[in-house]
Amino acid sequence: MNPFDIMKNAQELQDQFGRIQEEMRDLSETGSAGGNMVQVTINGQMEMTGIKLDPACVDNRDIPMLQDLIVAAHHDAIERIQQDIKDKYGPLLGGLNIPGLTPAGNT
Repeated sequence: MNPFDIMKNAQELQDQFGRIQEEMRDLSETGSAGGNMVQVTINGQMEMTGIKLDPACVDNRDIPMLQDLIVAAHHDAIERIQQDIKDKYGPLLGGLNIPGLTPAGNT
C-alpha cells in the first residue's frame, strides 16, 4: 500500500471528524422530568444550554425534590442526545466505543 494513500485517507478522516464535531455543536435535545415540570436542554457536546422550571415545582420547602428532578431531566437529555448521535453518525463511527456515547452501565 502506498504511504501517500494512507496519509491522504488519514487526512480525509480527520476532516470528516472535524465536520462531525462542528455538526454536533448544532444538535440539541431536551430532557424532562416530573411530567415536564423540569426541562433541561443540552447540545451534542453534552453541554447544558438551558433549563426551564415550571413555577409549580419551585417550592422552597422541597428543594431536594427539585434537585432530583433537575438531575433526572439532565439524564434524560443526555440519553436523547446520545441516541441522536448514534442514529446520525453510527455508520461513520463503525461501532467505535467513544466516551460519552455509551450510556452508563453499557460497555
